[in-house]
Amino acid sequence: MMAKNCNLVSVLCVFLVLTLFNKPITVAGQNIPAVGLFTFGDSNFDAGNKQTLTKTLLPQTFWPYGKSRDDPNGKFSDGLIAPDFLAKFMRIPIVIPPALQPNVNVSRGASFAVADATLLGAPVESLTLNQQVRKFNQMKAANWNDDFVKKSVFMIYIGANDYLNFTKNNPNADASTQQAFVTSVTNKLKNDISLLYSSGASKFVIQTLAPLGCLPIVRQEFNTGMDQCYEKLNDLAKQHNEKIGPMLNELARTAPASAPFQFTVFDFYNAILTRTQRNQNFRFFVTNASCCGVGTHDAYGCGFPNVHSRLCEYQRSYLFFDGRHNTEKAQEMFGHLLFGADTNVIQPMNIRELVVYPADEPMRESWVPPTSATVQLRESRGYEYY
Repeated sequence: MMAKNCNLVSVLCVFLVLTLFNKPITVAGQNIPAVGLFTFGDSNFDAGNKQTLTKTLLPQTFWPYGKSRDDPNGKFSDGLIAPDFLAKFMRIPIVIPPALQPNVNVSRGASFAVADATLLGAPVESLTLNQQVRKFNQMKAANWNDDFVKKSVFMIYIGANDYLNFTKNNPNADASTQQAFVTSVTNKLKNDISLLYSSGASKFVIQTLAPLGCLPIVRQEFNTGMDQCYEKLNDLAKQHNEKIGPMLNELARTAPASAPFQFTVFDFYNAILTRTQRNQNFRFFVTNASCCGVGTHDAYGCGFPNVHSRLCEYQRSYLFFDGRHNTEKAQEMFGHLLFGADTNVIQPMNIRELVVYPADEPMRESWVPPTSATVQLRESRGYEYY
């Protein structure tokens, strides 16, 4: 009897070992290839580049920036920003560094974003998106091979400064003037994305503009009161955002089969607007004013040495840390949405899916207008691996 029991145990052990080897246990987030993350744009993605380009010390390198981590390091937040969380979800073991700082580890990507960046014009002590792409090209040969670039993620958020500056300089612009300006901005964005694509990039994440008229600094400067946004800026942002999806569809459709153009669009506009309108659902207590600053909406001067700015006691109850930038709590939410949300938030695929999508295959889906995307059922795709 004992021999039979021993034999039975042995058989069960062998069966268990074979089962484990043939069907390995996986957990969410595994099977992510070792690719890089490159970010471009303005202060929302700036990892510390602005300090390299300016001759003065920036408030973002001093307390209370970095408050949540006790680490003011040039980022425009009380702590980490969305690309930091996204890099963690992509299993990148190092912090994505500012590309303009010397002697940083860029082996898994870099941030080329700079505060005050624009698409048009010549921003002071900053870089246009075109200049950021050209900087990437200058660094490429010495740091990243073609295969790594092709499989890596290129993330862009830019345009807010163009519209903020336009609105200040043209307060009475009529509809046709506004439309012409939006066309100029989006055409330049398309050209710069095409330049990055010609440099070997193939996987793009484009973030739509936030509702710019709801930023605390805009509410404060245009005296909207606490309950209203400045709708002229919101309208410009909406016009801009409406052009992004069709533009990327065209780039994907016209790309040669030998060099596919892959993309996804993160609906940042509605991510912000939803948290502004339904703040309690997201555990935000204040969404119309900043945690740090002075003025009617506490939106100006956070961290400036000559400004006695107010600092909130608990930043996690705020959607905005300063007049334009979100708190780390909100940034972490955006990181989760970027990596794993459904098509009502990011489409035609999230970044988890974009990363594992074969780089040498054309996209099977395209961007569709949000009214259709919100009711679109997510179907099982052949390129999803779990």
